[in-house]
Parts: sequence; structure tokens; C-alpha cells
Amino acid sequence: MSTSSQNANSWAKKQPGKSLSERLIGTGLFILATISVLTTAAVIVVLFSESFQFFRQVPLTEFLFAPEWTPLFADPRYGIGALLAGTFLFTGIGLIVAIPLGLMTAVYLSEYAPFEQSVRVKGIMELLEGVPTVVFGYFALLFVTPILQSLIPGLNLFNPISAGLVLGFAILPYISNVASDAMMAVPRSLREAAYALGATKFEVVTRVVFPAAISGIVAAILLATSRAVGETMIAAIAAGQRPLLTLDPRETIATMTSYIVQAATGDQPAGSLASRALFSVGATLFVFTLTFNILAQRVVERYRERYE
Repeated sequence: MSTSSQNANSWAKKQPGKSLSERLIGTGLFILATISVLTTAAVIVVLFSESFQFFRQVPLTEFLFAPEWTPLFADPRYGIGALLAGTFLFTGIGLIVAIPLGLMTAVYLSEYAPFEQSVRVKGIMELLEGVPTVVFGYFALLFVTPILQSLIPGLNLFNPISAGLVLGFAILPYISNVASDAMMAVPRSLREAAYALGATKFEVVTRVVFPAAISGIVAAILLATSRAVGETMIAAIAAGQRPLLTLDPRETIATMTSYIVQAATGDQPAGSLASRALFSVGATLFVFTLTFNILAQRVVERYRERYE
């Protein structure tokens, strides 16, 4: 046996085995992780099993293409298009606000602000993430809506404009923090090479840093979109709970999440078609958010592979 093999064997024999406390900690963490996975699996099974029972009674074509969503009426209709239109309108207004402000904030934090100031601002943005969304909802309804009603003729009390504007500020930290981290991860050598060629600060940001960090920026936008689609309280409080197939932002609408809030507090019996309609909306929302999260994860993985 070679000397190197003997040294390796002797080193391995000296390594102590895992103590009892380490084994208990490992077992406890495994149990907790298993509970999380099983809980998620149970939610998915219940959600889609109830949805399957719903689609046995309601044709998929009606669910996708019918113009009305009135599951609690005497003559019920199950066209989720009204809820999808409200969700996309509410989310779109929020993204119109959040994307430019978030990206400009990210550029400032990563390229212009001193390090200490950047850390403080990012800390404040993280605190903004912790504000309960019910506070944002009432802020939109009681403060933003009256101002907009004095500026926009025909604006209803419950509307997606004020709700979407406040949503934009609620999801802004998701874009600014993730995008600024992506920009900071761009190698400094790229910036120095651009400066050596005579590029200005603005040219370095727009032609070097921003393109190099595009994967991380796209991931930030996708994560914020997923967060916006799943937002509940702002939509339920400020946008309304009236399923209406319209793209007029002055009208009262309902999103998928606001309908879930409305239906979950109703008195429809369990196992009825109306209650199963709630699960079908939940399954649709689950598919949308899962798709956005998977896309964001793929983009982040590509971003990491590029710079590791």
C-alpha cells in the first residue's frame, strides 16, 4: 500500500462519528422537511381532485370561453374569462408602476449610490415587503381612490386603477432588490474595460451592466409578476368583487384571488358545484403562479451558470 493511501486511512480513522445530538438534529430536520413536502402534496391532491369533480359537471370549453362568471346565481355561468380579465388588468397596472420604478431603483443602488446608502435603502425596501397587504388595500380605497375620482370622470369607488397603483409599490421591492443584486454580480472587469474605452457612466450602465444582468432582471420581473397575480387583500378591498369581462380600468372588477375570498366566506354547502368552482379557480391560480415561479427559477439558474 502506498504512503498516500496509508495517510488517508489513518486520517479517516481519526474522524469521529456523528454524535447523538447531530443525529437527532438531522432526523428532526428531515421530519420537518418531509412534513412540508407532504403538506404541499396534500394541498395539490385536494385542489385538483375537487377541480376534477367540477369539470365532470362543467365543460372545459364553458370554463375557458364563457363570458360570465356567476356560480351562485339561479342560472349559473362558469366562464373564468371574467376573473382572468380582472386579474390581468389589476396585475398589468401594478407591473406598469413597479417595473420602471424598480429597475431605476436597482440601477441607482448598484451603480450610483454609495455602499452605505445602498445598504440602508435596501433595508428600507425589505421593510416595505413586510407591510401587511390589508394596509395597502385600505390605503388604496380610502386615500388613493378619492384623489383619482377627482381626476378621472366615471371612476367607480372600487376600481383596478387605484388598486393596481398601490400594488405596484407593494411589489416594487421584489424587482429592485433582485435586479440590483444581479447588477452588482456583473464582474467589475467589464465596467473597467468600458471605462478604458471612453464610455460614460450612463453608457456603462445601459450597454454593459444592464445587458450582462438581463437574466437576473427578467427573473426579478417574473417573481414580481407571480407575487402580483397571487395578491389577495389589495384586490379584494380596493378593486372590488364583481366579475366583469372588461378592460376598462374605471369599472369594478374581480380577480381570481378576490373571488376566492368572497366564495370562501359564503354559505354554499361543501361538495356542491358552487364550492367546487372555488377549487377550480384555485387550481387555475396555482397553475399560473407555478408557471411564473418555474420560469423565474430557470432564468436564475441560467444567470448563475453564466457568472459562476
